[in-house]
Amino acid sequence: MSISFEGKVAIVTGAGNGLGRSHALELARRGAKVVVNDLGGARDGSGGSLTAAEAVVAEIEAAGGEAMANGANVTDYQQVQEMVKQAAERWGRVDILVNNAGILRDKSFAKAPMDDFKLVVDVHLMGSVNCTKAVWDIMREQQYGRIVMTTSSSGLYGNFGQSNYGAAKTGVVGLMNTLCLEGEKYGIRVNCLSPTAATRMTEDIIPDPKALELLTPESVTAGLIALVADDGPNRFILCAGAGAYAKARILETEGIYLPPEQQTAENVLANLDAISDERGQQELVGGLNQTVKFIQKAAQGTGVKLDG
Repeated sequence: MSISFEGKVAIVTGAGNGLGRSHALELARRGAKVVVNDLGGARDGSGGSLTAAEAVVAEIEAAGGEAMANGANVTDYQQVQEMVKQAAERWGRVDILVNNAGILRDKSFAKAPMDDFKLVVDVHLMGSVNCTKAVWDIMREQQYGRIVMTTSSSGLYGNFGQSNYGAAKTGVVGLMNTLCLEGEKYGIRVNCLSPTAATRMTEDIIPDPKALELLTPESVTAGLIALVADDGPNRFILCAGAGAYAKARILETEGIYLPPEQQTAENVLANLDAISDERGQQELVGGLNQTVKFIQKAAQGTGVKLDG
């Protein structure tokens, strides 16, 4: 079944180049009206030119689609609110939000200036918060929404010199984990995309041109389109790159129970292997599930009968 976005409105941040451009073009090709957001300017994300965004809009319009350029800084909530207002006034709704805007300030933690750390977190994490907050009520009222946070393997697994980036990219996973619960009854689905692609942000990190040729933005966009489709998933971390696709999950082991007289730091340390045993591990949905599991284990260990 072909995925179509006819009649839908999408906002893509950081859409002037790379992955964002690819996302915007494909959404438009499939019928969506697209807000092409890009701060523009230099490679480091500074500046304020709409040139890159306008070029993408021109491509969309040349192919018969509808789009508008917007230069809002995602770290400025007032600017983001104005962007969403313009989209809603022009097209009547907002159905899809792709939080893609990002920057890099790579340095080891010992050498990283705090201003750089804050800036990276502001763009990736707070930028996603700002944009999501600005569309949230619209999506609740229309009983429909598809939101994607852009996470990263640097956040999921770590990467030397990217403590700021990794912290922010793990942060958006935590944001997704709660919003997918709060939005579900309103028809809002929230997912994460963990991309690997040859973009302005990666071309200096991966020197092999043959590898970069494999890492096409389009292969990542195929995953993005699946996440924002009508029948797309909810609370899914999709990893995508070079035509390969995988799901990342946060799993918790079954763990152990120690009776009160054994609940010491020494016993916890001595039992780390048993605590780490992967047999019976599971993916929990909601933090309360962990609390319930622990209470049940304690009740079983102490012979306490719980009501219900």
